Amino acid sequence: MGESVSLNTKTMVRPAKTVRSLRLGIDIPLLITVITLLAVGLLMVYSASWKPSLQLTGSTDYFFLNQLKWAFVGVIGATLVTFLDYRMLRHIVVPLMFITLVLLVLVLIFGDDRFNSRRSLMNGSVQPSEMAKLVIIIYLSYWLYTKQDKINIISFGLIPLAFILAITAGLILKQPDISAAMTVILLGGLLFYLAGGEWRQILLVGLVVGALLIVVVTVFPTGQQRFAEYIRGLQDPVQSSFHIRRSVEAIVNGGLFGVGIGKGTTKFTGLPVTHTDSIFEVIAEETGLVGCFLVVGLYIALLWRGLTIANKAPDMFGKLLAAGVTLWITIEALINMGVMVNLIPFAGNALPLISAGGSSMVMTMGALGLLMNVARISNIESKNKEGRAYSAVVDLRGRNRRGSVSRVSRPTGPRQ
Repeated sequence: MGESVSLNTKTMVRPAKTVRSLRLGIDIPLLITVITLLAVGLLMVYSASWKPSLQLTGSTDYFFLNQLKWAFVGVIGATLVTFLDYRMLRHIVVPLMFITLVLLVLVLIFGDDRFNSRRSLMNGSVQPSEMAKLVIIIYLSYWLYTKQDKINIISFGLIPLAFILAITAGLILKQPDISAAMTVILLGGLLFYLAGGEWRQILLVGLVVGALLIVVVTVFPTGQQRFAEYIRGLQDPVQSSFHIRRSVEAIVNGGLFGVGIGKGTTKFTGLPVTHTDSIFEVIAEETGLVGCFLVVGLYIALLWRGLTIANKAPDMFGKLLAAGVTLWITIEALINMGVMVNLIPFAGNALPLISAGGSSMVMTMGALGLLMNVARISNIESKNKEGRAYSAVVDLRGRNRRGSVSRVSRPTGPRQ
């Protein structure tokens, strides 16, 4: 009559094996977004670069093949970065920053002279200012992570931060590359805020940045010209710069659904740098407002996934790194698209993953590899915690390995 109570411990432990199974931990929505942006970029570079390719080499596919090459390099680099551990960066963050500063100095001495500026090395193949944007995110993320308890002490937080940003942005401004310099300063301020900086210090940073903008506009001829053209364009679109007028023309030609990929005409009749800074206008003319909204939606999706990954990161270093990378890419996209409709003063920012350019492509893909890395580490640690929770099975056996749970005893009286 009595029945023994038995517990199958193997059955209880089995879920832990499933949880602990090897998983890549890739953020699939982010991966799909990046692949789609890359595909759109390659298609539009091919369409937009016919004329400059012919003028430079006599072939219509030179810039497309070059972009394809750098996209391949970027994908390989992003894949390698994804399957490392971002926390290993703490061992190389200082040498990485030092190398970046050295390259920024070298470009001023040995850089290629183009359009009254020196921004690149090796015949335009290496652009240190693009590298500086990513490296400053990595460096400040780790630096702010190590200074969490002292960040609101001005002598330990704001002053050293300002010194780091001043050196980096100053070297970039010397090229001159105003938009890249201001991007570096903006990223520094955002990371300081995300790390927990006090509002009064953030307000002070804003005032300093505003003062720097005034200096740039009043001292640098390029800044003066661009700001004056921006004001004229706000007052009367017909009086805006030639670049903006051609951009607006391309958008008007595209209408709602566009004229068809490859069939745009503005890229042949005066729209400057169609395959780099002005590629969004080619998208607008050939795919219309529908195509523009698709591209904007992809960047919004990237922003959503990036900030979600940052929120789930296992430590402050990962949170700052993921948020910094995400904000950098989306800010670059916002500036590029906003400039071409005269919403903000002209700046030479590339459209990430879409504009032609080796340095921009490789650095952006490297940054996205870091973002994927933070997501992967977060997923792995989350699964490991779940696995430990499943594995915490109470030992129900005594030292003699016999069941320690009492069995139902037989009745002592005679059977009825």
